[in-house]
Amino acid sequence: MPEYHLTTPISDDDIFKLNAGDTIYISGIVFTARDEAHMELIEHKGIPGFDFTGLGLYHCGPVMKQNDCGEWCVVSAGPTTSYRMETLEPPFLDLFGVKVIIGKGGMGPLTIEALKKHNVVYASFTGGAGALAAKGLGTVKEVHYLEELGMPEAVWVFEAVEFGPLIVTMDSKGVSLYDGVNEKAADNVKRIVSERYC
Repeated sequence: MPEYHLTTPISDDDIFKLNAGDTIYISGIVFTARDEAHMELIEHKGIPGFDFTGLGLYHCGPVMKQNDCGEWCVVSAGPTTSYRMETLEPPFLDLFGVKVIIGKGGMGPLTIEALKKHNVVYASFTGGAGALAAKGLGTVKEVHYLEELGMPEAVWVFEAVEFGPLIVTMDSKGVSLYDGVNEKAADNVKRIVSERYC
């Protein structure tokens, strides 16, 4: 499968050429937002002075620490289960021009329609590889809602360097790798039940 190295702000042309199954690496601005951050950002229509256009949104609650100089450093940044944001992602994408959503476990029909509408892809990062993710996320540029929401739910803004590998599992054309997996799983359940009770 093809491999792409993208730099934010990512263009519509870059997104449209991606297909489910492709591997991508992202350099530039990637920010975190889980469900509480999604709700805050939707309610307040964003963060004053922060432009989301062309950026990477990472479903993640990172473990952070401050060094002796008071600078924030990321310790571990494994992905959060993305389906938690299924009902929030369409209104989020209606407001903000992010181009890549990163998480684990995939998302559902509401999100796939929003990806098609706004020319966005969903990419999976391997769960359990939080240290690798931390390395790729690079340095912290900003943090928002830290006092209001706490460390895992805050919006952390990173200057990523070759963040990946990320597998495009839902593309902007409506193709989802999860559909095939779900169909195979359902077929296997039927087969097992039929063999057991025949």
